[in-house]
Amino acid sequence: MLIANVLAQAAIAAVPPAAEAPSQQGVISYPPAFFEGQQASNAAEMLARVPGFNLETGDNVRGFEGAAGNVLIDGQRPTSKSDNLEEILRRVSAGAVERIDIIRGGAPGIDMQGKSVLANVVRKQGASFRGLFAVANNHLWDGRNMHGMRLELSGGDGQRTWETTIRYGYGNDDGGQFGPYVRLAPDGTVLRSADYEAESDGLQQTITAGYSQPLLGGRISLNGRAFWDSWKSENTVAFSLPAGRVDNFTSPYDEFETELGARYTRDFGARTKLETLLLRSDSDFHGFDLARTPGVINDFRYARDYNETIGRAVLKHQRSATLSFEAGGETALNRLDSHSEQFVNGQAQDLPAADVQVEELRGEAFAKLVWRPAPAWTLDGGLRFEASDISSEGDVVLEKSLSFLKPRLAVAWQPRPSTQVRARVERVVGQLNFDDFVAGADFEEGTGVSVGNPDLDPEQAWVGELALEQRFWKSGAVTVTYRRSELTDVIDRGPVFTPDGVYDRPTNIGDGTKDELIVTLMVPTEPLGWKGGVLQGEVNRRWSRVTDPTTLTTRRISRLRPLEWEARYTQDLPQWGASVGVAVFGGWTQTTYRYNSITDVKLEDAYVTTWVDKRLRPDLMLRVEVMNLAERGIRFTTQAYGPERRTGGLLYTDDRDLTPGRSIYVRLRKTFGG
Repeated sequence: MLIANVLAQAAIAAVPPAAEAPSQQGVISYPPAFFEGQQASNAAEMLARVPGFNLETGDNVRGFEGAAGNVLIDGQRPTSKSDNLEEILRRVSAGAVERIDIIRGGAPGIDMQGKSVLANVVRKQGASFRGLFAVANNHLWDGRNMHGMRLELSGGDGQRTWETTIRYGYGNDDGGQFGPYVRLAPDGTVLRSADYEAESDGLQQTITAGYSQPLLGGRISLNGRAFWDSWKSENTVAFSLPAGRVDNFTSPYDEFETELGARYTRDFGARTKLETLLLRSDSDFHGFDLARTPGVINDFRYARDYNETIGRAVLKHQRSATLSFEAGGETALNRLDSHSEQFVNGQAQDLPAADVQVEELRGEAFAKLVWRPAPAWTLDGGLRFEASDISSEGDVVLEKSLSFLKPRLAVAWQPRPSTQVRARVERVVGQLNFDDFVAGADFEEGTGVSVGNPDLDPEQAWVGELALEQRFWKSGAVTVTYRRSELTDVIDRGPVFTPDGVYDRPTNIGDGTKDELIVTLMVPTEPLGWKGGVLQGEVNRRWSRVTDPTTLTTRRISRLRPLEWEARYTQDLPQWGASVGVAVFGGWTQTTYRYNSITDVKLEDAYVTTWVDKRLRPDLMLRVEVMNLAERGIRFTTQAYGPERRTGGLLYTDDRDLTPGRSIYVRLRKTFGG
C-alpha cells in the first residue's frame, strides 16, 4: 500500500526538488545543503542518499577501459584500478565536496563509461590541509576481536595537491561458523554425522599516496598503492558417526599487491582535451589447501605471480553544447606465472595444467559520441574494437588470437523533469579469467582438485536494456529496469578426461540467455508526516537458461542467484546530532553444477543490521552497529553422483546447516584541518 500510495502521488505531484540545482537536461546537482542533518562524513555516505543512484565499483578485469565504476571525481575517473572505488570516495570528506552531479542517460562532454547513470563528485577549489583518524573494533560472537585503524592526510597550495592513507584491519569471513553436518544415503539413511566448527580471519594492510601538479601546460597526477593480505581458514569436523573420527582442513594464503600510475591531461583550447595514462600493477599470491582425514593427508600448494602494464590515450572534443566526440586507444600487457602441486600422503601426484605461464597482449581502439538532438532526447553511442594475442607455456602450450567489435547505443528520453526513459543495446565481451587457466582445489567442499583450461573463449552477449525512472517529492525516486542478455560461449563447469582420471574444470558450454528485472526505490517519509526518515529498497530477479555439458539438459547458470533483495530505513535526528538505521538483506540461493555433483548454498533467512551514528563534537563521530541481529545461518547441500550425473546415480547428500552469531562493531572517527 505504501508503494502504491507513493507512486500515485508521484504521478500527480512530481516536481524538481527545491534542494537540487538542475544545470542542464539530464543532469541534476546536489549541493551540500541537500545533505544537511544526515551526518554524512564523506562522499560515499553522501552518494548513498542520492535518489535514483546505486554505486557500482567496477569490474575486476584486465585493461582500463572496461573496469570503470559509475563515479567520476572532478569529471575524471580515478587512475587506480586496484584501489576500491568506495574506498576512494570515503577519502573525500563531506566538507571538501562542492556538489554531486547525477548524469542520467548521458550528457555532451561526459564519458558515461558504459553506464546509464553516472555520478560526478565535484570538490571545492583550493586545497587545504585535512586529516582523519579512526579506530574500530568488531567483537564477534565467539569472543574474537577484529580491530583496525585508519589515517588519512591531504593538502596542497591550490596548484599542487597531495594525499596519503595508511590503513590496517583484521577481518573475518561470515562463512566461519558452527553447526551440524550430516551425510545421507539416497534412501535417507544417515551415513555420517558430525559437529562442524570453522573460523576464517586475517589481516589486511594498505598504503596509498597521490600527488598532482601543473606540468607543460597541463596537469600530471601520480598515484601509488601497496596492499598486504594474510588470511587463514581452519575447519574441524568432529564425527559422532563414525565415532571418534576427526577431519581437519586448513587453507591459508598470503598476497602482496603494488600499483603505480600516472595520468597527464592537457586542454587544447576550450573544447579539446587530451588524456593519457600509464599504469603498472604486480601481485604475488601463494597458499595451500591441507586436508587431514583418517589415513589420508591431501596437500595442494600453489603460487601465482601476476603483472599488468597499461598505456592509454584519449582525445575529447566538445563540438557544441549538444554534441561531443572522443576517440582513443589503449594497450595492455598481462603476464601470469602459476605453479601448483599436489601430494597425497607425501607422494607427488600428476596434475594437469599445474605449471602454466600465460601472456596476453591486448589492444583496444574506441570512438564515442554524445548528441542531444532535442532538449528531451540524448543519444550516447560508441564503437570499440578489441584484439588480443594469448599464449601459454609450461604444461599447456597454446597460442590463440581473438578480436571483437563491440558497438553500443544508449537513448534517453525525458518527457518531463521528473521522468526519464532509458534504452540501451550493446555487445558485451567478457574477459578470460587467468585463474581459470590453472589448477585449484577445495577439499572442504568435497570438490577436490579442479584443473585449469587455457583454451577458453571469452563469454559474449548482446544486451538489451529498458529502464523507467520516476522522481518525486524532495528526494524520492523509483527505477524499474529490465535487461535481456543473449549469451554465446558461456563459461561454466564441465568434465575433462585424462589418463589419470576425470577432473572438473571451467569450460565453454555453448549459448544461453539471462534476464534481469531490477526495481530500486527511495522514499522520504516527510511527505507522509514523519520528518527525517528515508526508506530505500532494491529487488533483483534473475532468470537464466543454458545446456548442461554433462546431462545435456537445460538448467540455470552456475552461481547465478535467482533473487536478491534488500531494504533499509534511516532516521536522521539533527536536533541530537545523530542518525539511526536498520538494514535487512534477504536470503538467496545459488547452485553450482559440476560433472559429478550439484551444490546449493542457501541463506534462507534475512540478515539484519542496525546502527547509530552520533556526532559527539563537530570533529568527532561515533558509530555503534549490531550485525546479524537475527543470527542468520548459511546452509550447504551437495549431491554427489557416480561416476557422473548423466549415467550415474546419486551416491550421497552432504548437508551442513551452519549459524554464525551476532557481532558488535564500534568506530570512533576524528577529523581535523580545514
